[in-house]
Amino acid sequence: MENKEQILLKYNRPGPRYTSYPPANFFHNKYNNTNLIAHVVESNTIGPENISIYIHIPFCSQRCHFCGCNTTLFESEKVVIRYIDCLIKEIHSVATHINTKDRQVTQIHWGGGTPNSIKHEHIIRVMNEIRSLFTINKNAEIAIECNPAYLDYNEIHFLRDSGFNRISIGIQDFNPKILDCVNRLHSKLPHNELIKIVREAGFTGVNYDFIYGLPGQTVESFNNTMKQAIELSPDRLVTFSYAHVPWVMDEQKNLEKLGLPTPEEKLSMFLSSMEIVANSGYEQIGLDHYAKPTDDLSKALREKQLHRNFQGYCTKETTGQVYGFGCSSITQLWGGFSQNEKSLGKYMQRIETEGLAVERGYSLSFNEQICKEVIDETMCNGIVDFTEIGARFSISGEEVKSIIGYNDEKLLEFVTDGLLTITPKGIDVSKTGMLIVRNIAMAFDPQLNTDGDKYSKTI
Repeated sequence: MENKEQILLKYNRPGPRYTSYPPANFFHNKYNNTNLIAHVVESNTIGPENISIYIHIPFCSQRCHFCGCNTTLFESEKVVIRYIDCLIKEIHSVATHINTKDRQVTQIHWGGGTPNSIKHEHIIRVMNEIRSLFTINKNAEIAIECNPAYLDYNEIHFLRDSGFNRISIGIQDFNPKILDCVNRLHSKLPHNELIKIVREAGFTGVNYDFIYGLPGQTVESFNNTMKQAIELSPDRLVTFSYAHVPWVMDEQKNLEKLGLPTPEEKLSMFLSSMEIVANSGYEQIGLDHYAKPTDDLSKALREKQLHRNFQGYCTKETTGQVYGFGCSSITQLWGGFSQNEKSLGKYMQRIETEGLAVERGYSLSFNEQICKEVIDETMCNGIVDFTEIGARFSISGEEVKSIIGYNDEKLLEFVTDGLLTITPKGIDVSKTGMLIVRNIAMAFDPQLNTDGDKYSKTI
């Protein structure tokens, strides 16, 4: 089967995104602050030595109706100040248990919410605290997610002067009518002027994020958005599929009233935009990321050194174990996952009284660590060598296959459709197979259960 549309339609089934293994719906509230500290201490001697830091800023002045993130509308500057105080207290609480003498920070990522919507003084406070507590590697990737509605000359230069070297701009769509449909603020500057200022400020990386499947979008309109993006020439492009989960995010019901594109239209948006971006010289990274051939992600893909966490694709060189700070933030360590309170009020109250605010989490068993490695290699690099993975855990390749419940028959339809090859060492996913790599990863998940409304569809 070579027709990409037929392949995507055939495999468009509910399944995990595998930004973690096990997926976040496995997290439970029996995991607490004590469990987190135990895993933080363990992370000093087990797992990647590098430190990745995630900072969550939940505040937004206006809620986009497509958003699936944990956000809070501005109440007052007093609340923001209190939140930043709590954020800094939490960083200190965790840093006490990290070997900051021998370990370096290679990645810092600010997400939200709208991180660039808060006052400069708050960003400076947090960045200064991080520098005082940790050693920042000279080649560290320091990134911030930005809404272009708040970006002007002064803001861009302030962020660069604060140490950020990568900026991820949430464009979503260039069409102002579509932005109005989804309650998204417009860019403060013309986009050609915006990226010119970003480049002149000295950012080493510029990401553009887009969403397809929104009300008002058509195949033609989204193609035009992609062509405009290519002309602006960011280092990376991401085309996210709009995940419609109104049972989780109530605001998304507003989009139903406007009318969403049909599944067929959404699929055409994905395929045609993919062709446009790929033909323009960008390398495809996974299902929906694109990078210039000179970008670190493209280099890592060629060398099979890609990695992925809740912040997206990254390289094994720059990523590390992730220590998340702020409400709803997720810590991803070798031994387990921890997620903070999603409620802003609960988060701040617990930080003020306990120093930590774990709401739920998950401790990985030995077998789950094996499954995680197999699924990570499948999702990121498309090649799995069972013997090599086994060597990381001092077991054989056959033991790895036994743990994940490997069976050739589970892969038969992928092989028949030309999406992967079973090799003497393991598996090799084809370029087309990477379009449905989530489905392939599901074949290596012995705990998979897709009953009910646990997951959106894979495409």
